Amino acid sequence: MIKSSTGRPPRLLQTFHKAVSLRRFIVASITLLALGACDVPSDQPAKPDSSFLKEVPEQVVALAAPHQDLKAVRLRAEDGCYWYRHVGPVETTMLPLRTPSGSPICTKRADTVPVTG
Repeated sequence: MIKSSTGRPPRLLQTFHKAVSLRRFIVASITLLALGACDVPSDQPAKPDSSFLKEVPEQVVALAAPHQDLKAVRLRAEDGCYWYRHVGPVETTMLPLRTPSGSPICTKRADTVPVTG
């Protein structure tokens, strides 16, 4: 280390060391804040969604493939199919409820008119 005639490091070197220490402190603080922002508060209860079915019909439960959340199912009027809430590691989304063979579970559409000929 460079020392002046008084035995102390030069003032410029002291200022440099302070700047490096301050920079490390700022980087560490920003890193902690950024990582803290990634956490989802787990102490807040989820609001119940009234659009989900209170009871899924037994026939639908029997047809559904395993590993699908049957506690959060809704029947979409647009397509007449059952959809369930899938909670993934990144996002929560609605997916069609499927049978083990991969077919979607749907009801018969009431608005179709049989064609007679």
